[in-house]
Amino acid sequence: MPAPRMRTTPLPGIGVQYDFTTREHRQLSVIAHRDGTRTVNVYRADDPDACAQSLHLTEAETASLIDALLPAHHSPNVLHTTDLGLVAERIELSAHSYWNGRVLGETRMRTEAGASIVAVLRRSGAVPSPTPAFRLAGGDTLIVIGTREGVDAAAAILGRE
Repeated sequence: MPAPRMRTTPLPGIGVQYDFTTREHRQLSVIAHRDGTRTVNVYRADDPDACAQSLHLTEAETASLIDALLPAHHSPNVLHTTDLGLVAERIELSAHSYWNGRVLGETRMRTEAGASIVAVLRRSGAVPSPTPAFRLAGGDTLIVIGTREGVDAAAAILGRE
């Protein structure tokens, strides 16, 4: 089946709206806001002009949804962590976090949670393999890998305020 035709509409001062119709003839739209958030709209089957559901996603939620829709990015060289009992997750560091301004080594992440922070995403770019001396900042998104329990423990540690 061919890919659905995507219609793009610039929304001055807001962002860009992407519209398409599914194979089941449902109308969907995604508004990519300039601040990085997204709004996903699903329209009623009996009235394609009436919105049945609207969901506003943060930038981090959007990234997680993309990861779920495109698992492992279809590369044979990507490690399929779930096959090994491992998970990788994005954990956002709050501006009010206890760790804001502290160095990564102070978290004792491997010792306390058994998980590893393998990268930090920041507005200025990605920092792969951050060292223990790397200074964390509110708004950072940390890529954490470990067992399900380890990643949950890491989230609890990083969520400390």
